[in-house]
Amino acid sequence: MSSVTESIDVQVPVRTAYDQWTQFESFPEFMGGVESVTQTGETMTHWKTKIAGVEREFDAAITEQHPDERVAWKAVDGKSHAGVVTFHRLSDSETKVTVQMDWEAESLVEKAGAVIGADDRQIKKDLARFKEFIESRGSASGAWRGDVTPPK
Repeated sequence: MSSVTESIDVQVPVRTAYDQWTQFESFPEFMGGVESVTQTGETMTHWKTKIAGVEREFDAAITEQHPDERVAWKAVDGKSHAGVVTFHRLSDSETKVTVQMDWEAESLVEKAGAVIGADDRQIKKDLARFKEFIESRGSASGAWRGDVTPPK
């Protein structure tokens, strides 16, 4: 199982950072390798990715979501992929965004990438692009403020 945790401080209020993160269909604008994300239901998304020539499609469920605090997800179609992003208020105008992801590398390319740290670098780059994206906008492109309680 591969795992990565990365954080970045963004110069926007926690509500702005969180609200933008709930706009899953905007992810291709700042996430490398993500070709599209389609929200198919209140807590369901469909992903298309192409990373190092490896194309994947999978469905993911939002398993927990609390406004201005966290969004957690898990693949639901047999793929071993899960994660959580948390939002920590540093000040009225600054937020720490932390992403933790766990997944099972399937192909030889994915396994090699995990060994040499390519995954960590990709998440770090994605967070830097998120910082640039949200700071240049100054406001979120939308919001979903619903609460999703994890299953018991």
